Amino acid sequence: MAAMQVAESLPGGQARDVPREPPPEQGSGFRCLSARLCALRPDDSSSARTEIHLLFDQLISENYGEVGGVAPEVIVDEQNLDFLLAYTISAIQQCSSWTHMEILQALAALVYCNGSKCQKYLPDLLGKSGILMKLSDSAQPDPEARRAAVHCMANLCLSVPGQPYLEEPYPNICFQAFLTTLQSPKSSDMDDITFCMLLQNALKGIQSLLNGGKMKLTQTEELGALLAVLKKSMFHGLPGLNIELPTVLYPTPLPQYDGRPPVKPQQSESNTSRPTVNKKKKSKVKSRKIQQEEEEEESSGEREAAPITGSGKENLREGSTPCSSSLGVRSLPVEGSSMAGRDRVSTPFRSASWKKVSSSESDYSDAEGGMQSKMRSYQAKVRQGALACFLSTIKSIEKKVLYGYWSAFVPDTPELGSPQSVSLMTLTLKDPSPKTRACALQVLSAILEGSKQFLSVAEDTSDHRRAFTPFSVMIASSIRELHRCLLLALVAESSSQTLTQIIKCLANLVSNSPYNRLKLSLLTKVWNQIKPYIRHKDVNVRVSSLTLLGAIVSTHAPLPEVQLLLQQPCSSGLSNSNSATPHLSAPDWWKKAPSGPFLEEASVSSPKGSSEPCWLIRLCISTVVLPKEESCSSSDAGCAAGSIYEPSPMRLEALQVLAHLAKGYFSMAQVYLMELGEVICKCMGEADPSIQLHGAKLLEELGTGLIQQYKPDSTIAPDQRVPVTMVVMFWTMMLNGPLPRALQNSEHPTLQASTCDALSSILPEAFSSLPSDRQILCITMLLGLNDSKNRLVKAATSRALGVYVLFPCLRQDVIFVADTANAILMSLQDKSLNVRAKAAWSLGNLTDTLIVNMETPDPSFQEEFSGLLLLKMLRSAIEASRDKDKVKSNAVRALGNLLHFLQPSHIEKPRFAEIIEESIQALISTVLNEAAMKVRWNACYAVGNVFKNPALPLGTAPWTSQAYNALTSVVTSCKNFKVRIRSATALSIPSKREQYGSAEQYVQIWNALVTALQKSEDTTDFLEFKYCASLRTQICQALIHLLSLASASDLPCIRETLESNGDMVQSFILQFLKSGVEGDDTGAPHSLHERDQMVRMALEHIGSIQALAGDSAKRAIMDFLEDTLTIYFDSSGSQVALLGLTDR
Repeated sequence: MAAMQVAESLPGGQARDVPREPPPEQGSGFRCLSARLCALRPDDSSSARTEIHLLFDQLISENYGEVGGVAPEVIVDEQNLDFLLAYTISAIQQCSSWTHMEILQALAALVYCNGSKCQKYLPDLLGKSGILMKLSDSAQPDPEARRAAVHCMANLCLSVPGQPYLEEPYPNICFQAFLTTLQSPKSSDMDDITFCMLLQNALKGIQSLLNGGKMKLTQTEELGALLAVLKKSMFHGLPGLNIELPTVLYPTPLPQYDGRPPVKPQQSESNTSRPTVNKKKKSKVKSRKIQQEEEEEESSGEREAAPITGSGKENLREGSTPCSSSLGVRSLPVEGSSMAGRDRVSTPFRSASWKKVSSSESDYSDAEGGMQSKMRSYQAKVRQGALACFLSTIKSIEKKVLYGYWSAFVPDTPELGSPQSVSLMTLTLKDPSPKTRACALQVLSAILEGSKQFLSVAEDTSDHRRAFTPFSVMIASSIRELHRCLLLALVAESSSQTLTQIIKCLANLVSNSPYNRLKLSLLTKVWNQIKPYIRHKDVNVRVSSLTLLGAIVSTHAPLPEVQLLLQQPCSSGLSNSNSATPHLSAPDWWKKAPSGPFLEEASVSSPKGSSEPCWLIRLCISTVVLPKEESCSSSDAGCAAGSIYEPSPMRLEALQVLAHLAKGYFSMAQVYLMELGEVICKCMGEADPSIQLHGAKLLEELGTGLIQQYKPDSTIAPDQRVPVTMVVMFWTMMLNGPLPRALQNSEHPTLQASTCDALSSILPEAFSSLPSDRQILCITMLLGLNDSKNRLVKAATSRALGVYVLFPCLRQDVIFVADTANAILMSLQDKSLNVRAKAAWSLGNLTDTLIVNMETPDPSFQEEFSGLLLLKMLRSAIEASRDKDKVKSNAVRALGNLLHFLQPSHIEKPRFAEIIEESIQALISTVLNEAAMKVRWNACYAVGNVFKNPALPLGTAPWTSQAYNALTSVVTSCKNFKVRIRSATALSIPSKREQYGSAEQYVQIWNALVTALQKSEDTTDFLEFKYCASLRTQICQALIHLLSLASASDLPCIRETLESNGDMVQSFILQFLKSGVEGDDTGAPHSLHERDQMVRMALEHIGSIQALAGDSAKRAIMDFLEDTLTIYFDSSGSQVALLGLTDR
């Protein structure tokens, strides 16, 4: 009776006839039974035993294979795990082989994510005679037991973050076992599905080892062997392809061999039992059970690969848009379509084996069709597992190592008459599974990410007709082939998810390719092919399309090719793309631009000749501000309920594209300046902080573009610039709009920081013309936000104040400069390194302002500026010079400026004496320290600034010799030539002989410069060679400057140096006279007249010295200079300049 009651209470019998619940509910039966089992109490009665037996029977009968069922791991405490592991190991060792399969399944569940807790059993499992090593060996007679053993090993290797990892040498033992499994061919007694599962488990095991971070692939043989099996597994079961690979791939720039049999109908490696079918009728029938196991996308996105004819290669080059095909969206374009062509499908795939036809046309039964469908599903999972493992491999090795295998996985243009080598693009174009295609694209994206430096060597701008192909041409060929294949995949794809991956991969390729070194038309093809997808029904496709357009307009901007594309007529290629082959829609769908009070004024700033509006800017504006044309589709995940606009991701991407255009193609964006201003105001007035943030970023880029136009070195003609009056209108609109409110929005500090950055991009000429209340508003808000507790806001505010303090209309305002100084000094004490770095930069700018004001005729600023504030600034700068390099580089710059600015009235005060000494010591120690080169360069520059202050006791003060010793040490021994140049410049700044100190000090400087000239080519870093000429120019100028100041006591030592090194010095001075260095930033004279004038002035000065009787040094030095000038003028064909000098 008890047994009947229990049976009635259990979900047995009839429950099995009830339709199965959806996957999320499938684990409820196990949980219920498990709870009842745990609730039982010890009882020896027969009813209790019956109930336990029934519960066990139900637990065994539960279906654990469906998705959403019980997880594969068993959660047990360490004590029970220890007992169960010992029991299962003992059971495998003692029980018959027919029990091994079930025991291994239990063991796999036990060790899942518990590898770190199984350390003491690892010798029994993975040792030389370990049970898993024996059972996983290729000689193991039971294929199911072998598969289960590999499965156990894979579960052992699965690590959990925060837990200990497998101890050495077991990770390497497992890796070698997995590698051997992947390299071994399928045995005759193993069926295809078991073999697929075996490969899957081995791939998962390697992936777990790589993801754990402990497995380092440092050996070339090891990495090459792994990549070889991964490449082989990537194509496992791919219809129509059977490749043979070497056991190890080696890094090489050349395409690596993959042996393929001659072109003929073939079966896949693991599909030998497949019945022969008619080529014209190959069915693709899936049983419902298999279809439930796969994703809906897997079944709906299957691709046909029908034989293709036509001249698509030529049409693709023209970049025309594909028309819709009468065969439906899943078929590739037929003859007449612009993307069709023989070059799209390599020879082995011309007759594909996975074409979809109705089941009535099948040449084999439903059961056979179900097995074929199941077989293809398992083979696809092997390919996906190999790609996932490859992705983990990419993340675990350095990119420079990975790119050695570039040719093994990335396609290259095949030689005439030879088939194309298989690559990741083979899967992207030919794999019937959309999930596998997406995985291949993810791997390709990972390879392309960060490849800019590697691809930068590519070049094909000129025709190479040589006996060999340069590496640069090979890389360029590979880039072209990637463009071609990805564009083929783009129009052939019907799965929205995979389509998104294709477009993202294209964006990665575009971002890293050196188009300035490649032939034109690559970007044009991408541009024309992607335009229809902007109107795709799937929001993710639309967003990624905008991302790709953003990549095009941001790569190597500005590119002439992109400039022309932006000026294309608006109707070229835009369509309503609801599928992979979009239908063209009306060409003026986007012309619904918002009108505003500033639209007429915007036309004033239109550059000459730009009559055609920029369709991309119009598109982005429409996307951001116009209501959507249709209600959100089910795929529009980013579309908020009740929202009238496009989904948020679309609007954000459109704003980013506008920001890229403003940065790289400002001449196009400036036509829409006022209209973009209205867009920014609308965005910053919305409730969504991300929309506000992107609006602020766009404002910053527009402001920066306006500043670039008005820089002194700008190449933009005055009549092509945006008029200052319009810039004033633009910023007035911003400041009267939601900008101040965004600055005060303390709930969103990132928005506040971005708005501060935007406010700092205002054109100085426009700021001075703003209404006074708007100027005060900007200054007041920035000074107020400097007290913010948020570090992002404080850093942005400090930087903005550092920009404003350079404005001509503000820099002579003593009160504003003093307020800014106090705010910056407060930020220099912040705990955040980023805040201190921005504050130090602003302090450097503020001290630059002090120097500019010092050089003006009006002395009122120096008189009114507080001496006490100067002391505070000096102390803060000294403290900052001991900070991290990011802070230190600008702190020493500020120190140099402050010491240059000090007036005699300051220096005379006792309280300044100590701080001056401390400041100079801080600079000297920074010059000598092995800090970042930028820091040492700034320190040398700062010491040079100190030398410019005539009020300082240079030459007599104790710190004089220390300063000169530091500079001479750097000029002779620093590895960085730019730092040497700057120290040589500083040594040539003092304008009086007494500032160089004693004769011994003077001679030390002279000898150091001669030594530096000798060593001006001594470097092991080839990057420094380009600065050799600049260094020699600056040293020669310093030597001539020293000669022009020499005293009688200095001449003997100078003569001694010239006697030993005169020829070397003369040769470099002649180079200095003849060439110089154009574009040098050291202040060296560049004109021929200035250079020879320096030498003649030095000669005149030496001649004017009253030498001691019998001293021949003067005559020797004059002879040296006269000989130098004679040689120079002889070589230049002019003797007139020497008249009056040779008779001395």
